[in-house]
Amino acid sequence: QVQLVESGGGLVQAGGSLRLSCAASGSGFSIIAMGWYRQAPGKQRELVAAITSGSTNYADSVQGRFTISRDNAKNTVYLQMNSLKPEDTAVYYCNMKAYINALRYDNWGQGTQVTVSS
Repeated sequence: QVQLVESGGGLVQAGGSLRLSCAASGSGFSIIAMGWYRQAPGKQRELVAAITSGSTNYADSVQGRFTISRDNAKNTVYLQMNSLKPEDTAVYYCNMKAYINALRYDNWGQGTQVTVSS
């Protein structure tokens, strides 16, 4: 069984920075991709950023402000968020797409709240 544990959310003023972390624990999995999604009140969950072994991609709204990175040895993904805006306020969820016993799974973290005050 795979578990994703997130940390790093909180309250920050507009223009500030936060760094989210998500560590995957368990055994027998092979990571395809890791990423971050967010869901604001009344809105659908949306992709923020994702990283595979060879590439990254970002939502247009965070391009140039957020950076996703990954520590393969620790099975951990990070999201560095700079120049935060009030519209970045949301619950941020870690996602990991992986093969577990040759079957493909989507795994989700519990979510961490990010609140940006104006």
